[in-house]
Amino acid sequence: MDTAPTYLVVIDQSAESRIALRFAALRAAHVGARVALVHVIPTPEFMQWGGVQEAMAAEARAEADALLAAVADEAETLSGARPHTIVLDGDAAPAVFDHIRADPSIRALVLGAASKGPPGALIGFFTGERAGQLPCIVIIVPGGLDPDRLESLT
Repeated sequence: MDTAPTYLVVIDQSAESRIALRFAALRAAHVGARVALVHVIPTPEFMQWGGVQEAMAAEARAEADALLAAVADEAETLSGARPHTIVLDGDAAPAVFDHIRADPSIRALVLGAASKGPPGALIGFFTGERAGQLPCIVIIVPGGLDPDRLESLT
């Protein structure tokens, strides 16, 4: 396992995950760290026909791989290094929590907060009762940050 300091970013279809990605990539480039991108595929409900369930799982995996590849291109442009990509299965918050606890290279979990409304389920999970159990820091990037301001903060 690579032991370089890592900024872990949870990637989904949200705009706030792209804000977190931008911060993490720029910050990693400034401090000589690396970026890892994680996407979590929710566990599908049980279906009676296994073939249909397998096809749905394969489709979800292909979509996750395509999403991470596109976002990895963006991160590489920003940081100059190709990020590591990870696909996990299950409920997002516990899956990411378990991954963080198993990887001592993770320096920070970088999450983006929605620019309006509630900040998001992952932020609630990682800043709630589990905050004291994490072996890394949590960085919350406000979704409404101007790109120039975000860059100056990295």
